Amino acid sequence: MTENKPASEAKSTTTTKKELIERIAADTNQSRADVKKTVQAFLDQVIGELGRGHRLEFRDFGVFEIRERAARVAQNPKTLEPVDVPSRRTVKFKSGRLMKECVDKGVDTLD
Repeated sequence: MTENKPASEAKSTTTTKKELIERIAADTNQSRADVKKTVQAFLDQVIGELGRGHRLEFRDFGVFEIRERAARVAQNPKTLEPVDVPSRRTVKFKSGRLMKECVDKGVDTLD
């Protein structure tokens, strides 16, 4: 008897930055070293912009923005003692239209 698992329980795989760089290099006929520099420069810029509190919007891909999480009182699960958790900034990502459609349909890209 086979059991159908919901998509949320499906085993996911991890793709590394190195694997993406290799794919991009193959697709664009560029050297891996050049692609690696470009990808790293892009990621550095994203991190820098978010660090300065800026919002990043990539049409159809999604939006990265900084959100302030309020201070709160949590509980240590072992001792059950209250613990003060200070406020902090965190990154929120909201997926764009094209990404939502591709993820929903389970396809690489929509043509």
